[in-house]
Amino acid sequence: MINIGIVDDHVLVRTGLRQVLGDEVDLRVTGEAANGREALELARSGTVDVLLMDLSMPEHGGIDALQAIKARFPDLPVIILSGFPEQTYAVTLLKQGASAYLGKDCDPAEIATAVRTVVRGRKYVTPVVAELLAEQLNGGNEAPHDALSERELQVFLRLAKGETVGAIAESMFLSVKTVSTYRSRVLEKLSLQSNSDLTYYALKNGLVQ
Repeated sequence: MINIGIVDDHVLVRTGLRQVLGDEVDLRVTGEAANGREALELARSGTVDVLLMDLSMPEHGGIDALQAIKARFPDLPVIILSGFPEQTYAVTLLKQGASAYLGKDCDPAEIATAVRTVVRGRKYVTPVVAELLAEQLNGGNEAPHDALSERELQVFLRLAKGETVGAIAESMFLSVKTVSTYRSRVLEKLSLQSNSDLTYYALKNGLVQ
């Protein structure tokens, strides 16, 4: 039996996933979480074999949670199930340790297949993601934000959502100076000038809603 943890801030989504996965004889939902902080606690509990996690959540979002979970539990597979299209985050998050990236509009059967695949220690890659990876290997054009490091991406998305440097520093347990340095690097790499520019860029590229 494969034990699954569902991480999503919407109760209806968690309920739906529990029902869908409950129809599979070899899958069982043994835990739920509503944000990244709770996801880390779920991983720490040792009661799940795989996490099925959203990206957009209050408090600690999926990107922050993925980094924290993989740092502490590198062998625990994490499947990202997001409303953002694969072109937005898939390749970046796979590089950061996610075992699979699925859109919320995928067939429920694909979720079950992905779960069975990743618990065997393999990545599950959809045709769309495979094409994106192939483009990168063939020297295809990457978006400017693909060049950001994990920390830079985290700071960028928080700034784009309107968080202040001080608030980001507190939530990420960093100094204000460190966050300001990341902000400067992000602006330079994206050839932007201000936080407003960051927000516009993120909205234009579908990185925030």
